[in-house]
Amino acid sequence: MGYQDEWLLFEAEDDVDEMEHRPPTEEFLFYQAVSDGNVEAVQRNCEQERFLDSEGVGVLSRNPITNLKYHFVITTAMITRLCRQKGMELEQAFRMSDFYIQKLDDVHTVQGMRSLHDGMVLDYAEKMRKLCRSDTNSKHINACKEYIYSHIKERITIEDLADELGVSASYLSRLFKKETGDSVSAYIRRQKMEKAKNLLRYSDYSIIEIANRLSFSSQSHFIQQFRELEGMTPKKYRDINYMVQWDIETGEKSGTVE
Repeated sequence: MGYQDEWLLFEAEDDVDEMEHRPPTEEFLFYQAVSDGNVEAVQRNCEQERFLDSEGVGVLSRNPITNLKYHFVITTAMITRLCRQKGMELEQAFRMSDFYIQKLDDVHTVQGMRSLHDGMVLDYAEKMRKLCRSDTNSKHINACKEYIYSHIKERITIEDLADELGVSASYLSRLFKKETGDSVSAYIRRQKMEKAKNLLRYSDYSIIEIANRLSFSSQSHFIQQFRELEGMTPKKYRDINYMVQWDIETGEKSGTVE
C-alpha cells in the first residue's frame, strides 16, 4: 500500500472526524507575540504550559516526546521566519534556529522539552524587543548590520561594508551615524564585545584565543577595548559571569561561578 492509499484509509477512519485542532489564530497570535518582542505575553504562555497541552495540536508521533519534538521544530521554523520578516538579521535568525533544533538531541523528558521551548521563545522575544526599540527603516543599514553579524570574527572596515553595499564609504558612514547614532566602528566594536562576553561566559577559550577569534590586533588591544566598554577586564568579567545563568522566574542569577 502506498502513502496516498494509507492517507485515504486514515481519513476514512471514524476517530479522525473526532480530532479537532486549535484555531490557528491562537498559534499565530503566539508567534506574533514572539516576533513583536512582547516578552510579557510570551512569558504568560510559557507559565500556562501551552506547549505541553496536547489537546488540539495534532498527533505527529505516537511517542509523546517525539511528538513534542516535531511540534518544537514547527514552532521554531515559524518563529524564525516571522522574526526574519520583522527585521532580525538573516544569519542570526537561522543560526538560532539551528542551535535550538540541534539541542533536541539532548532532550529526553517532557520537562526538558518545556524548558527548551520556553528558553527558545523567550530568547527570540528578547532579541526582537531590542531590535524593535532600535529599528531602522533603511535597507542599507539593515544590510550593513547583517554583514557585520555574519563577519563578526573578521576585521571589518567601512570600506568593506561600502563595497558590499555598492555605495561610497563617506555616504555609508553618514547614513549609519544618522540612523543609529553610532559610528560604524563603534557599532562593530560593541558587537564584537557582545560576542566576546558570550565566549567569556560560556566557553573555555583563553583571553588571547578570544582576541584572535575576533580579529583584534593583539591581546592587549582587546583587553583595552573591553575595559573601555565594560568597565572591567575580560578576566574580571569571566570571574563574575562564567557559566552563570539567569533564573527566568525570579530574575536572579543562579549557577556556579569559577
